[in-house]
Amino acid sequence: QFLSNNGAVPGEPVKTDKNSRRGNWGNQIEFILTSVGYAVGLGNVWRFPYLCYRNGGGAFMFPYFIMLVFCGIPLFFLELSFGQFASQGCLGVWRISPMFKGVGYGMMVVSTYIGIYYNVVICIAFYYFFSSMTNLLPWTYCNNPWNTPTCNGVVTPRGINNTLANVTRSLVTGAAEVAVEVVNKTKRTSPSEEYWKHYVLQISDDIGNFGEVRLPILGCLAVSWVVVFLCLIRGVKSSGKVVYFTATFPYVVLTILFIRGITLEGAVTGIKYYLTPQWHKILDAKVWGDAASQIFYSLGCAWGGLITMASYNKFHNNCYRDSIIISITNCATSVYAGFVIFSILGFMAHHLNVDVSEVADHGPGLAFVAYPEALTLLPISPLWSLLFFFMLILLGLGTQFCLLETLVTAIVDEIGTDWIVRNKTVVTGGVAIVGFLLGVPLTTQAGIYWLLLMDNYAASFSLVIISCIMCICIMYVYGHKKYFKDVEMMLGFPPPIFFRVCWRFVSPIIISFILIFTVIQYKPITYNDYVYPGWSLAIGFLMAMSSVICIPIYALYKIAKSEGTTFLERLKNSCKPDVKWGPALSEHRIGLYATPGSEGEVEVRPLKEELKEKEKEDEKRDEISLTIQGSNGSTAHNTTPSA
Repeated sequence: QFLSNNGAVPGEPVKTDKNSRRGNWGNQIEFILTSVGYAVGLGNVWRFPYLCYRNGGGAFMFPYFIMLVFCGIPLFFLELSFGQFASQGCLGVWRISPMFKGVGYGMMVVSTYIGIYYNVVICIAFYYFFSSMTNLLPWTYCNNPWNTPTCNGVVTPRGINNTLANVTRSLVTGAAEVAVEVVNKTKRTSPSEEYWKHYVLQISDDIGNFGEVRLPILGCLAVSWVVVFLCLIRGVKSSGKVVYFTATFPYVVLTILFIRGITLEGAVTGIKYYLTPQWHKILDAKVWGDAASQIFYSLGCAWGGLITMASYNKFHNNCYRDSIIISITNCATSVYAGFVIFSILGFMAHHLNVDVSEVADHGPGLAFVAYPEALTLLPISPLWSLLFFFMLILLGLGTQFCLLETLVTAIVDEIGTDWIVRNKTVVTGGVAIVGFLLGVPLTTQAGIYWLLLMDNYAASFSLVIISCIMCICIMYVYGHKKYFKDVEMMLGFPPPIFFRVCWRFVSPIIISFILIFTVIQYKPITYNDYVYPGWSLAIGFLMAMSSVICIPIYALYKIAKSEGTTFLERLKNSCKPDVKWGPALSEHRIGLYATPGSEGEVEVRPLKEELKEKEKEDEKRDEISLTIQGSNGSTAHNTTPSA
């Protein structure tokens, strides 16, 4: 339907490898940068360094890289090859075994939840970014209307010009004050914490007490959704150009902050805390569980984004090479970010004369309280603050682009009419508007409670279950031998023996271990001293289950709709690959996919017969625009998307 009947043109493999109806990446760099932007997110900055420090410093790197090699890279390669082979989003790929299409719906649900709250985090970073455009950061001192009597800043008013000389002087002259502060550490609240709680969030006392919508945050949420929409207005054609900046500039900022950080007094102490190996912790199962979980969540496995991004690759692209490059880049970024975070925290601990553990934090606490407070101690602190929050915005946007594109691609591929393909921008706008409206409750005074609830439950063990079922479906239901042949047909070489073993045995076992570990380690969520009520935890579990429940519900529906007189016949037929399963373009449908009845399980009709049936469907669907089919219709299809 979307290419001319003459198939491949001799001597022009580049032209015919393009999917003109659906679109492709402009070049391979765009795909790699987009995937790096997707995998490298806020977790690399605010979660990994803290996990590393808590789980034995340098010793944590050992289980971390073991899990990367045996679970991270193989799963990454599996999802990329899956999406690239079928050139379909997270729903369309399940033609491989239609009964398992519920896994695709589960991925969509997960991406929806993450997309809603992730953009709220980005919008708060936008808020801090705009707030940093002053001569003096508003969370520097305790003399603001929102401060409480317990507020105690790290910068004294005498050091108002924020030079290092004054910081050093305040250390000497304020020794007694610091000593008292260490004793009363539990009573101290920092100006950055009070700015975050009492001014930015105006946090309520309970998750059920929504209060009012915080209009500045709502405005920033609108800004962040508009930015995401504009970057995706032409799908991968526009986002592929934007990532040249959004995926690379965070590394420039990280390097600037790293150089600034290591030149500070106390930075070495902070980095020692981050990297000093505590080898006895390697025997702790929790350390291995944390390493596996961090790799799994950090790479974005089972979100549907990797399948979606790979689906826009050309059919013969070397996704094996890409998966290794992207996975290693992601993990190297995490390690590098740890130096940036802990050099500044070490400086702050040195200034306060306390242990680094007293100032170390993770999640929103690191991004919006601990690190901003440390920045107030630097000369020209607004500049460093602007850079830091700009980096957070870019890291967040890189992930958000892919989350939104995953949903849009799934909808467009599923409906598949010519109108919706031509008007993909309308779908993108619609999804962005719905995402904005669903994010409004997170901008209320109780918003932070809901944000953390979604972060903890919406995408936790459900991702692990989805990934495990995906491995089982491809390797055991569809068949590992057939899948290895598919990959060989696409890449020109079969998957290396290491990946074949990992896909079939090692990765599913590690995924099962992560699931068991997640269940055993489960603790009800808290936020500082606030304990979540039972009804909110029930909502959290419902969110987690809502993505997993798609799998059995759709499987039962598919079995009921399948042909057959007995349950076993229906089950067998619902697991068989769909006739449309395989490469999207006719010139790639060779061997098994070109001739009918090659294998009992896969019934593939001749392409001409399929094209005739598609033409008839198109005529019925849209008599006015598609009355004439054939070479003219093909030309029309080719020119419309590019226009």
